[in-house]
Amino acid sequence: MTTFDAFTQLARGRRTSLVMEPDRAVDHDIIDQLCELASWAPSHKRTWPWRFASFTGDGRSRLGTTMATDMADADFGDDAKRTKTQGKYLRAPAVVVVGCEPHPNEMLHLENRDAVAAAIQNLLLGATALGLASFWSTPALTRPPKVLDLCGFSPDDRIVGVIYLGWPGGTCPVPERDPVEVVRIEQ
Repeated sequence: MTTFDAFTQLARGRRTSLVMEPDRAVDHDIIDQLCELASWAPSHKRTWPWRFASFTGDGRSRLGTTMATDMADADFGDDAKRTKTQGKYLRAPAVVVVGCEPHPNEMLHLENRDAVAAAIQNLLLGATALGLASFWSTPALTRPPKVLDLCGFSPDDRIVGVIYLGWPGGTCPVPERDPVEVVRIEQ
């Protein structure tokens, strides 16, 4: 199998899944390796804008409570949504919050977010290669002040993704994909 074939198989085999063994921990070393792998994403002007915070054990509850508090402070969602948020990070044994540093230049600000999205894809592909299930979620608030502080991020940072990680507790079906159309301009 060629390197491209192996990569194609890996990329096509990645699934968004919360079907995880809830009580089987993900080792901190694995999380650290995945975050380091994420940092190899392209970053225009070498801004290295990504930020990572890992939550396991009771830390996941603390993340949920803190996010629900930020939601209440921002008058975002109703009580039911905030209550759901308090417990949602317990759905996986490990949660990685991925943040993005802002940039004063508007173009670099946008490119930083793109770089962080590419970093998240590296993390997800690495998780797949290690046999982990993963789920990329967008948080209710992208600049929740108390969560940013809890994560050790700057108050100006924003959250691009909340990544759930765990050992698979089942399989996920392969989703249908529309054919890709490529516009070709040859002259």
